[in-house]
Amino acid sequence: MLAELRKHVPGNVTAVQAAFEDLRPGERYGLVYAAAALHWTNPEGRWSRMAALLEPGGVFASFGGPVRPADPVVEEAVRTARAPLLESDEVPSPDGTPPGHDLQWPGTELQRSEWFTGVRQSVIERRLTVSAREYVGRLSTVSAYLVLPPAEQEQVFRRIMRALPETVEITADITVHLARRRHDR
Repeated sequence: MLAELRKHVPGNVTAVQAAFEDLRPGERYGLVYAAAALHWTNPEGRWSRMAALLEPGGVFASFGGPVRPADPVVEEAVRTARAPLLESDEVPSPDGTPPGHDLQWPGTELQRSEWFTGVRQSVIERRLTVSAREYVGRLSTVSAYLVLPPAEQEQVFRRIMRALPETVEITADITVHLARRRHDR
């Protein structure tokens, strides 16, 4: 993603790739972007640390979302193949926001945070057709699979591959959250 970002921003933009906890306070940025891994960060002080990375008025952006087969029959086949090793591959909301709520996490936490204002959520709808192998490759980046021991990962991916047709139509909507660091903090 960083390579793609660098292709599309002006030369005076400095892109930094680092784990959130490895970024040192002191350096301030106009934009901090988190790509689908924010739930891995330590929730204690998450938003004050994020605000410390942003200049006043700077923007925090978060992008993420589940990838699911669009066909309910294929989705059920994946669920059945996965079930002996993994009940669900959904990432539960860290703050308990229910899935159908108008504002999803992290927007819910950002809205409650004293550090941010102008919280917005948008959904970019995407439907793609990918090979079975590419679909499983996408699953290999999902938290629920990453926490499995390697042998169980291999087993669950083999089971899912056997359950899939050659090509899979997927729903891969991206939920975007934007929030601006308050000037008065």
